Parts: sequence; C-alpha cells; structure tokens
Amino acid sequence: MIRTLMVLMPAVSLAFTARAEAPGEILAAYREEARVPTKGPGSFSAERGRALYAAEHDAPRGVISCAACHTTDPRHPGMTRTNKVIEPLAPSANAKRFTDRATVEKWFARNCDDVLRRPCSALEKGDFLTYLLSIK
Repeated sequence: MIRTLMVLMPAVSLAFTARAEAPGEILAAYREEARVPTKGPGSFSAERGRALYAAEHDAPRGVISCAACHTTDPRHPGMTRTNKVIEPLAPSANAKRFTDRATVEKWFARNCDDVLRRPCSALEKGDFLTYLLSIK
C-alpha cells in the first residue's frame, strides 16, 4: 500500500502542476477564439480593456462597474457588495490571477452578466486581460 502511494504521489503532484496556466496562455486562447492578430490593427487593446474596466453601467441595484468592486487600481484588494475582500485583480499584484481557464471563465460569466447584463465576447475578455497584464 505504501509503495503504491509512493509511486502515485509524484503523478498526482504533476497533474496538479500541469493544470496551472500562465495568463499569456489564456490570452492566447482568447486571441484564437476572437481571431485577432498578435500585433497591429485589430489586436487586443489595453486601452479598450481599461475603458471596459472603468465603464459604469445601469444595473437593477444601481450603477455598477468592474472598478466599483475591484477599485480603480486593480493592484489593490477590492470589496464585494457583501463586504467580502477580493484579492487584487492585476496579475502583477496577485500571481494566482488568470492561471486557470475554467476559473477565469466562471468569473467572466458571472461578472459580465452582473455588470454588462450579457456575456462578454472573446475580444472583450482579451482586451480586459491585456489591460490587466499591462499594469506593473
């Protein structure tokens, strides 16, 4: 039994390690989905991402924006409407951000619906992530 565990432990550890992605890999997946070039006209835009982050939208409970919960500086912790701390959104301040595509998709689905009242497009997700990756 112990011998079997000793053999399986490295494989289990490797499986968990292999699932971690770099934010750039997730960005590349959005680039492919949105069919945008790596550079030049039509590529992802940090400016559009910043505008999306700061834009205020009408919602059933008042005006809402990404910055309303995540603060105007995504390197700082934010606060949910229920007063729970949100770790910094910018990968430069929180190395765990944007390292698991399923988690990223879950939060985009939830937050795009809350803020925009619709799903975000791959272009919007790419712009948003490009903005956050530009913050040092």
